[in-house]
Amino acid sequence: MTVKSVKTGVSTSLAVGNTSVAKPDAPTIGTATTVDDTSATVTYTAATLGATGTTFTATSTPSSITGTGSSPITVSGLTGNTSYTFTVKATNANGDSTASAASNSITTDVTVFAVNYLVVAGGGGGGSENAGGGGAGGLRSTVTASGGSPGTVESSLSLSLSTNYTVTVGAGGTGAPDNSVAGNNGVNSVFSTITSVGGGGGGSGGGTGANNSGSTGGSGGGARGNRTGATSGSGTANQGFAAATPPTGFASSGGGGAGAASLAAVSGSAGAQTPGGIGRAISITGSSVYYAGGGGASWNSSSAAGGDGGGGDGGSSTGNGTAGTANKGGGGGGSGDNGVSDGGNGGSGVVILRYLTSQGTITIGAGLTGTTATDGSHKVTTITAGTGNVSWA
Repeated sequence: MTVKSVKTGVSTSLAVGNTSVAKPDAPTIGTATTVDDTSATVTYTAATLGATGTTFTATSTPSSITGTGSSPITVSGLTGNTSYTFTVKATNANGDSTASAASNSITTDVTVFAVNYLVVAGGGGGGSENAGGGGAGGLRSTVTASGGSPGTVESSLSLSLSTNYTVTVGAGGTGAPDNSVAGNNGVNSVFSTITSVGGGGGGSGGGTGANNSGSTGGSGGGARGNRTGATSGSGTANQGFAAATPPTGFASSGGGGAGAASLAAVSGSAGAQTPGGIGRAISITGSSVYYAGGGGASWNSSSAAGGDGGGGDGGSSTGNGTAGTANKGGGGGGSGDNGVSDGGNGGSGVVILRYLTSQGTITIGAGLTGTTATDGSHKVTTITAGTGNVSWA
């Protein structure tokens, strides 16, 4: 006769080949320790009496995320900046033990991710009456520019989820309304710790002294060439260049751009207007686009073009200077003759952010105007106006 089971003398029996029907006792919980933003380790001690456990599983509270192994067990897949406790259970062929007591509470590290950026400030306004062009807004970027040395290519920012970061899109400076004042500087643009400086205003033809000179800014504003002591404005290191040197004679200089040194505004010959400095071509959106061109100068019926990147043209004859392009930070063009024409306004700046889609979903806060598009595995958020906060979750 075949024996299938053996009576044990208690209220159960053993299958042939088994030595016990007992489940393991609960382990003794040890210490939970944070590893990073998504994982922790949990130590335990297996029970020394009773049936032996062959597998040990740690389970988180909240979310019931598990890890299996010998002590210490690693539990992965946790959420950053979140508090957890853990229990451990033992398992053998007969089933699971009861859970251990709960561990100490740990908090996972804050999740950090990289964001690339382009921050362009507002361009400077052009001067009036045979005047200099406004300088482009300062440009800071983590993306290499085309067309020669781009200055400094900056490191991406390491940001955290569920944290507010300030954004300001700088307005363009207003052009000079008459022939005795210079154009106004553009307004700074900001993203978190990154600030780009507004472009310098262009010098005007009327009056004397400081109003004839271009102002310093992200890129410098141009000067009226035939005024004694008139100087072109300087740029800000790694953001933009100085405007062209004022030509001799009855002529004015274009505003500086943010372009590479080989593309910066150039000095004009006697009596000749100079164009605005060329901006930088940046591909942060997935396409190469020029930003931050300087405004062109003007003299009587002779005018010069704005630089690539939204620089406004100088006004012809008695015409107004052309405004710099919005959301490119271009400088405004200087106006033509006779004091009845205005310098062109500088173009507003822009803040563009590029980050992996897997890093989280952005929220564009109140006070800001912006949109988000997809470029392959990345999201690109373009903010075109306002001041407020952005965050990711």
